[in-house]
Amino acid sequence: MAQSKTPLLDDLEKGAWPSFVTEMKKAAAKKANSQDLVDQLELSYKDKTGYWKHGGIVGVKGYGGGVIGRYSAKPEEFPNVKEFHTVRVNMVPGFFYTTEALRSLCETWDKFGSGLTNMHGSTGDVILLGTTTENLQPCFDELSEKGWDLGGSGGGLRTPSGCVGMARCEFACMDSMDFIQEVTRHFQNEIHRPAWPYKFKIKCSACANDCAAATARSDFAVIGTWRDTLKIDQKAVNEYVKGGFDIQQLVVGKCPTKALEYTGTELKFDAENCVRCMNCIDMMPKAIKPGKDRGAAILIGGKAPVVKSAFIGWVLVPFMKVDAPYTEIFDLISRITEYFDEHAKARERIGELIYRVGMGNFLKGIGLTPQPQMVSAPRANPYIFWQDEEVVKHG
Repeated sequence: MAQSKTPLLDDLEKGAWPSFVTEMKKAAAKKANSQDLVDQLELSYKDKTGYWKHGGIVGVKGYGGGVIGRYSAKPEEFPNVKEFHTVRVNMVPGFFYTTEALRSLCETWDKFGSGLTNMHGSTGDVILLGTTTENLQPCFDELSEKGWDLGGSGGGLRTPSGCVGMARCEFACMDSMDFIQEVTRHFQNEIHRPAWPYKFKIKCSACANDCAAATARSDFAVIGTWRDTLKIDQKAVNEYVKGGFDIQQLVVGKCPTKALEYTGTELKFDAENCVRCMNCIDMMPKAIKPGKDRGAAILIGGKAPVVKSAFIGWVLVPFMKVDAPYTEIFDLISRITEYFDEHAKARERIGELIYRVGMGNFLKGIGLTPQPQMVSAPRANPYIFWQDEEVVKHG
């Protein structure tokens, strides 16, 4: 298939890194819709205008989410992208695939779509970019027969995602992959049939290194942690120091709460002041390990900026055991999403709702008791206020 001249897009291939333009051109050599996609994008760069529009809601039978309708604003000029819908496919927890599974997925997409994919979207799904309304149902039917399912979109639960956890990380404090698998299964209806004021994301990192960036990218972040104290091997600590490791600069000096002190022969640890940031573990993995009483901290309200600025999640539950069948955490998610459904405005995230009504009112609404860990700066912005009936009066 003859390709058009695209001087503006060609510039994007000249950098040091691989370019999405190169992959689009490969698809354009085989597919007419991918060729029109390249040509429309070139025009967008030339005119400094996006030529996509949302002209209606499309989907597959029984599902309200998983498909994002996309239409060209110049259908006469680019007829092959008149309809160019995106299909979100629920990814495998931890992103572990066999080559056979990926090949099978791509064969279906080559048959019904543009052949272009995004591995993976910001939520985590396998993103299949570009098909027609007519091809949506047969594409889904074939994917379903092969064992794939659609992810979330719209005002509902987005596809839960997490890090690889225990599959590769020796410091994982919970089984993030099993949790993601089970939370996805448990809340299938909320994923496939959006009914909330806006989207709600659940992400899980198995330790405080937060490789899934759950604290910043999800409304409900599950972060693996421990409740007891660090396990320190003093012999291994001294071996690090003898090997030239600057323990004062890289470990003691970077402890955010000054909970560590090195005497020259021993690393002393103030357990009460430890905030479990894991810097010392990351710096000296052979000498310091997480405690054995493991679970997760729950954070609420993280998001990227849209209506209000970017939010990092607030601590909601400092420590919770998160073992299968996850009854306690699933109950908490249900209470939070019920409150969200009832009180949030259209296109208002849970963090913005809490910001508007106050953390105290939110905690009452979901039946949680305020705890000190929920307050980051008590003198400046307490969020939680004592009620008259809660104050113990003396004299």
